[in-house]
Amino acid sequence: MFRPKVPTMPQPTGPAAPPAVVETTTITPGTPAPPPAHVTPAPNRPAVRLTPGTALALVGGGTAVVLVVGAVLVSMLLAVALTATSVAVCAVVIRSVLTRR
Repeated sequence: MFRPKVPTMPQPTGPAAPPAVVETTTITPGTPAPPPAHVTPAPNRPAVRLTPGTALALVGGGTAVVLVVGAVLVSMLLAVALTATSVAVCAVVIRSVLTRR
């Protein structure tokens, strides 16, 4: 009843095909690739220009993200703490009810 059933490999039913013959081929070099075209360098300038308004917006956005993530984490922590406290109170009440008999 508890013996594992091991699958059996099926036996080949016909003559096995002979292995394919691999012939060597010679590699002939092709034409060389043309040299890369000359690329003009981009002028040296910053990719993003921060004005006082954009800097203020970035600081405000970062502050908002930190506050939202913090609020979510604190609410999750409070939910776990309240659940643990309520379970502990229920356990004490049930224990006191059962020991009074």
